[in-house]
Amino acid sequence: MTYLITFSCYGSHLHGDESGSVDRNHNVPGHRLAEADEERASRERLLMDQAPYLLSAPNRATVLEAMQEVCSHRQWTLLAAHVRTNHAHSVVEADAKPERVMIDFKSYASRRLNETSTDGWNRKRWTRHGSMRWLWNRDEIAAAIRYVVEEQGETMAVWVGEA
Repeated sequence: MTYLITFSCYGSHLHGDESGSVDRNHNVPGHRLAEADEERASRERLLMDQAPYLLSAPNRATVLEAMQEVCSHRQWTLLAAHVRTNHAHSVVEADAKPERVMIDFKSYASRRLNETSTDGWNRKRWTRHGSMRWLWNRDEIAAAIRYVVEEQGETMAVWVGEA
């Protein structure tokens, strides 16, 4: 199966933020995000016990390498990935559930960041969940790869495999 997996950095996409977010009531592809709600965003900020996490250029490269490593280890096919300052997108073909793929991406990335960065082992880096979309046909896969590689703004840490 092929998936579009997106996960964000801790504190970077709070429900209620102006940038919009996905929650249980707003999790349908192609539909609206949760609307801006400063009160909700403020409540979420108060629950945070660490500052928001942002990925530096070297850390983005580290996360991308970790995603490639887990795919190689698990014999999954990474079709595309784009690690941004505050989130990461990937299109991956895997013989596992999308939750497993995202958990492994976050785990491998955290382990590598623990080895290479000065953040400390107890740094919260990722939001608790993420977005996992099933891609059912070649058109959806091609559109997801385009979205990940070309529609994110400034190119950061990007990798494109063979579709």
